[in-house]
Amino acid sequence: MRDMQTTRGTPLSGAGPTGALRSGSGAGDEPDTSADAVAAVEGDVAADGSGRRRHIGVLIVVAAMVIIGDVVSKILVVANLTDHAPIKLLGGLITLEETRNPGAAFSVGTSATLIFGVVAIAVIAIIVRTARRLFSRPWSIVLGLLLGGATGNLIDRVLRSPGVLRGYVVDWIRVPHFAVFNVADSAITVGGTLAVLLAISGRQLDGSRATSARRTSDDDSQS
Repeated sequence: MRDMQTTRGTPLSGAGPTGALRSGSGAGDEPDTSADAVAAVEGDVAADGSGRRRHIGVLIVVAAMVIIGDVVSKILVVANLTDHAPIKLLGGLITLEETRNPGAAFSVGTSATLIFGVVAIAVIAIIVRTARRLFSRPWSIVLGLLLGGATGNLIDRVLRSPGVLRGYVVDWIRVPHFAVFNVADSAITVGGTLAVLLAISGRQLDGSRATSARRTSDDDSQS
């Protein structure tokens, strides 16, 4: 029998082509992680091996939509509502009127225009820096809203009179028993509210949940 196998060229130990295939099958069973490794090096995938990807694109799109909506709406308001009687909609529930605000969102701090301009620049810089470790889609939407809102009002402070970082912000939406505001103010308010909700729910910027991490550490300590 051994002679027959030797004559036919069939190896007894599996070292031939079939054996070589079997010996390499272990490596073949493992998923090819070369693409993930490259992405991790480039910073697109979380380094903890979770497979989470950065969502900077979502942040940019959301911020761009807010900025475009804010700038275009202000241009239209200045062109059509300056020295114009307020326009009431929905039976007075919403009133459109052009006002100039030297303060922060919702006309807060009208005597600190320069300070709010500097604060807006600092907020934008912090958000841009934070984006490098942003692996959570909900947080990317939140930061996009905040970035777009801060940038929209900063454009007014830089470009409008009376001067750079002292320019008055154009507000044009009024509702009963509330301050006049604009699209940028709305984005900041919605973004801030969502940020609080995400923080309460334990969602982190890297896409993980603080509650699950805490639970794991508690289980380890008990064991």
